[in-house]
Parts: sequence; structure tokens; C-alpha cells
Amino acid sequence: MNALDPSLAQRLKEAAGPGGWSEDRQVIAPHLSEWRGRWVGETPLLLRPAATQTVARILSICNETLTPIVPQGGNTGLVGGQIPTRGEVLLSLQRMNRIRALSPEDNTLVAEAGVVLANAQKAAGDAGRLFPLSLAAEGSCTIGGNVSTNAGGVNVLRYGMMRDLVLGLEVVLANGHVLDVMRGLRKDNTGYDLKQLFIGAEGTLGIVTAAMVKLFPKPAGYTTALTALSDVSVAVELLNRLQEATGGLVSAFELIQRRALDLVIEHIPGTLDPFPGHAGWTVLIEVSNPAAFDATEALEQALARGVEEGMAVDAVFAKTPRDREGLWRLREAIPEAQRKAGASIANDISVPASRIPDFIRIAEDAVRKVLPEARAFTFGHAGDGNLHFAVQAPGHDAALLAARGAIERAVQDETQKLGGSISAEHGLGLAKNEAIARYRSAEEIELMRALKRTLDPNNILNPGKLLPAG
Repeated sequence: MNALDPSLAQRLKEAAGPGGWSEDRQVIAPHLSEWRGRWVGETPLLLRPAATQTVARILSICNETLTPIVPQGGNTGLVGGQIPTRGEVLLSLQRMNRIRALSPEDNTLVAEAGVVLANAQKAAGDAGRLFPLSLAAEGSCTIGGNVSTNAGGVNVLRYGMMRDLVLGLEVVLANGHVLDVMRGLRKDNTGYDLKQLFIGAEGTLGIVTAAMVKLFPKPAGYTTALTALSDVSVAVELLNRLQEATGGLVSAFELIQRRALDLVIEHIPGTLDPFPGHAGWTVLIEVSNPAAFDATEALEQALARGVEEGMAVDAVFAKTPRDREGLWRLREAIPEAQRKAGASIANDISVPASRIPDFIRIAEDAVRKVLPEARAFTFGHAGDGNLHFAVQAPGHDAALLAARGAIERAVQDETQKLGGSISAEHGLGLAKNEAIARYRSAEEIELMRALKRTLDPNNILNPGKLLPAG
């Protein structure tokens, strides 16, 4: 649909209310392109509701008139799930940006879908608590998008994915009914855990309008170190030793291939090479210290033993907050450096942590068989087995992009052989919705379709995303 019936458009505008809609091409344009430019969408109407009941009225009209609609949070998704590529109505949740409640006693926070993640973090921090979800886009991604994509980030090792952090949801169903499962109990065995249906569903089963999330004690401080490894094969053993030494307090364990680190040093101003002459892998380690225990000495001793035993080559510790920021910049700037370096094919996979070295070896071989000039620039959350396996071919951008399908298929096939997942934290969206049929059983795909038919029988919610056609 490239145009709306004028009477239908008027009904949707009235439902959205004053300031709740736009047909201005300049206003709409930023919502139609994801940050890597792979998908550019189109829509006849942008709706910007400010309240749950407004969303309910909009969906009721869309369901009645069989009008497809695409929900969008901060537009930071990496698989196209938030882009209206078929001319659907676009529903932005950004005006729903209130923090409704925060209870330090219950360690809970209730945020509307449009609350920016960094603002939720700050609200928790101001109350002496921690909301641990942390990712590169936290200054613009939103809580609703985090829920709908089951966001992960750098602290999954200690605190879990968004699925582990959600205690309750408010969701508007396709028919406009509001489902309130916001009880917030840690224990509730009264039937199916309905909120879990909508976490990671990418807006295909209902539109999340608010979430109750878990808070944690605010760390007294952080111990952060960057370590040069003797070989990638020792990474998981080193992590296990660090967990033993700190009593399981390691919150981040980020693996960085030398190629990826070199890109950052070359393309990101103000970054310095922490290990000149070291051509191997590095790992960024962070411990969140409770008030009663500073893990710095334990971490230093464990890494020193690692150096003595040949597992590690060297290590640098952050002595100040500025040092910590500088070490994290080396990790977080990798995607930006890759964009500056040329065309890139991103792969977000997970394998059992013990199989990371095997995956890197066989996936690199598979990619070179497709395109001999291709090289992987790997980094990611080694503690939970999630790697970002980015492929570039310096000087051969056109050939790389022409081979995108074959390269993605090769990486996904090798991931499957190791018992992994072709999407660890970014979701399926448009990028992998057809590929998933190769790696999930027919029974699983049919059950997902059955859920879709039950909750969205008219297929108005983000059609064409997440599930394969058919």
C-alpha cells in the first residue's frame, strides 16, 4: 500500500490526536532509513501516540480495516525490523517517554516504551540502583525496542539478556485490547508466562507500551583491564579462572581480534594502541565491585598467573574513570571504524563459548572460499558465546557486496554445525527472516506461525518480519 484511503487516514489522525501524526516528508524521512543504510522504507503516515489508550485506538482501527502497521522505537535496529518497506503505516513510540514508577525497595522500574535506555539507566542510578542493560546505542535506543528485540549488550554475562531483566509488560494487542501483565513478581506460577511471548517478537505479536524491569545494587566501582592473549583458544579458560578469583563478579568479557583493534586505531581519533607489536587477540575485562569487596587485587593476581602460565602476554588496568572510558572506546568504536573503512557484512552469531576458536577458524575459511579477498574483523561477548563476525574486503567493496548472500550463508552454515544461533542479539527482522527456516525445525516454525495467527489473525503487525514467508 503506497497511499491510504483519505477517510481511513483521517480516522487514524483523529485517533492519534493533536501532535500525534505527520505526513511531512522531512519529518518522516529519519524514520525510514536504518543507520547502515541497507533498508530504506516508505510510509504514507507517521503516527506518534503519547499514551497507551491512543495506541489501542490506532490498532483497533488498523485491525478493523486490515491496515498494516510497523512499530518503531529509537530506530537503532540492525536487521530492518523497524523499517516499513512495504508502505505500511509507521507507529513511533518515542513520545511515550515517561518513567512511571521506580521502587528502590522492590528494585523495580516501570518505563514507557519510548524511554531512551540511557535515561532509564540514569533514573536507576539517581535512586542508588543499577539497570545493567548496556549497549553502544544506549543514547538513542528505547526500552520498547530493547524488549521487542531481546537486547543483550556487554553485561549479559552477569545480568542476562533483556528477557532476564523484564518483570512485567503492558502490551497492546492487534485488536486494540490492552494486556497488562505488570505484576512484577519474581515468583508467579499461575499458568503461562505471557510476557515472554512479546520479548524478542519484534512487534509481530503485539506492541509493547511499557515494561517493568529489574534493578540491582549500584556497584561501588569498577575494575577494568585490557589483556593481550597468547591465543584465542585460552580465552574461555581465562574467563573461568577470573570468575573463580572474583566470586563470579565478572560482568563483561569482550574479545577483540587484532584486525578490529587496528581499524579503531586507524580510523578513530584519540585512540592509542595499548599493545604495540602484539598481533594476537585482546580481551576487555570488567568487574562490577560491590561495596564490601574490591576485585582489583584478585583480578591482578589472576591475570599475573595467566601471564606466568603463558595464557596472557600483558595487561593494562584502568586507574581512573577516564582510563576506563578509553579502554571501552577501543571496543565500542569498532562498528564506527568498520563503517569508515568501507563496506562490511555483519554477522551476529552465538556458539557455545568453548567452540569460539573452532567457529573463528572454520568461518574464516568458509568466507575466503566465497571471496578470497574477504577478511573477518571479529569482536564480541565471549563470555556468552556471542560474536560479531564482520566481513570486509579492503579494495574490493563491490565484490564483497555482490557476494553478501553467499557469505552470510557460509557463516550461518558453520554456526549451525557448531550448535549455534544465526542471530544472538540483533533479531531476525528482514535480514534473516527467510534464513531462519533453514536452521529451525519445521515444528518450531509452524508453532511460531500458529502464535502469529492467534494473536494477529489479520497479519497487521509488522508483516513480513521475523517469520519466513508462507
